Amino acid sequence: MDVGALSPAEARARFREGLVTPTSGWSLGYAQANLIIVPKDYAFDVLLFAQRNPKPCPLLGVLDAGETSGPLLEGGDIRTDVPAYTVYEDGDLVDTVTSLEDHWRDDLVTFIVGCSFTFETPLLEAGIPIAHIDQGRNVPMYRTSVRAESAGRMSGPLVVSMRPIPASQVADAVRISARYPAVHGAPVHVGDPGAIGIADLDAPDFGQSVQIPEGTIPVFWACGVTPQAAVMESRPPIAFGHAPGHMLITDAKDSQYAIP
Repeated sequence: MDVGALSPAEARARFREGLVTPTSGWSLGYAQANLIIVPKDYAFDVLLFAQRNPKPCPLLGVLDAGETSGPLLEGGDIRTDVPAYTVYEDGDLVDTVTSLEDHWRDDLVTFIVGCSFTFETPLLEAGIPIAHIDQGRNVPMYRTSVRAESAGRMSGPLVVSMRPIPASQVADAVRISARYPAVHGAPVHVGDPGAIGIADLDAPDFGQSVQIPEGTIPVFWACGVTPQAAVMESRPPIAFGHAPGHMLITDAKDSQYAIP
């Protein structure tokens, strides 16, 4: 199956049927997104957190309380159309599930947050290798020592995703991803992981480690798992997210989020 050739609706249908897989490389040309879902009582705090932290939390859309579909997933269902979801109670990760139907409440508000998988297609088109795709791995993600700006009851660390980029192509990767500010944009750090508090690239906090090819430099982009790290720290009574690397594939084209 050529997963890159599937339409977003076709991909979501497979996830709805129970397929669990990281989505990097799926439905090429279409934007992917992170999710954070909280009770309406916490929605303003999450909205303010996203507004104050636009690099890791670029909002693509917000669903009304209880709403399960919208313009980014026409005919879809936010409760079933992601490969896997995380379930948090009082900030603790208590489960990973393939459907939120049994957990759904009418007061839940869904935030759809831009994802760096979106600009992987233009990176590949420019001849820049993506290690986690080449190695069949989930992208590695790390908590950093950099603090996100707090908002109301929400606080936590910046989370980053890492891609080892050939040294001769780092400038191109920066230039290309910078054209996509709605999906994290340019990297937040290049080079020494210790400078942002990452002790071991082989021990990511989320996702999977990748082999770092000789001649490459680790490049770090702000990551939409940042709100889930804030949930873990801030401990709302209930919250949900996508399992890291298992994204919502939207109906929006990558090109919609590119600036000239």
